[in-house]
Amino acid sequence: MSLRASLVFRGLFAAALAGVALTLAGCASPGPTIRAEYDRTADLRQYQTFGFFSPLGTDKEGYQSVISTYLKAATRRELEARGFRYDETAPQLLVNFGAKLDERLRVSEMPTPTAGMFGGRGYYRYRSGLYGTWPLYAYETQVEQYKEGTLNVDIVDVARKQLIWEGVAVGRATQATLDNVQATVDASIAGLFAKFPVPPAAADAAADSAQP
Repeated sequence: MSLRASLVFRGLFAAALAGVALTLAGCASPGPTIRAEYDRTADLRQYQTFGFFSPLGTDKEGYQSVISTYLKAATRRELEARGFRYDETAPQLLVNFGAKLDERLRVSEMPTPTAGMFGGRGYYRYRSGLYGTWPLYAYETQVEQYKEGTLNVDIVDVARKQLIWEGVAVGRATQATLDNVQATVDASIAGLFAKFPVPPAAADAAADSAQP
């Protein structure tokens, strides 16, 4: 395997293990849980330019991973749709990413009916062979193991070196998401920026035109 092919493979593998492959909308399992927080003292509309940290939190071993490329492209698309301009040399905002994958266990108890019998055990032997009873219920413990991915998007004020917006997506990593990493990233980033305080320019213009 060539060095370039090896790096690409390692990037994809790291992406899966990093937990960025969150559940896509339309999959059988629920979509990711999304939350966002921002600095209420900062007016995000005052900023005009953005760039990306180097290295990013999702870069691996001194090179830009494939997943970082997907994240940067999706984030750039969302920010430019909101009127921000990409500036590689002197941006006012810098974007960083973090991702992880955790093993989770879900323990639940499910009632399982047991058929009523013509008989009984112990004390209830006096019923034996004479009449049946209604169904009884026993509880069966079920343990489910699954992978939970977490994706963070941080936006930092360069001049103040201060985090001003954070978006977090948490969801199950399924085989479908691992097989469609780029689409998963696009959907997750779009969901996160739906909670960004500055709406897309088109939506903002439509809201203004709707005002009397």
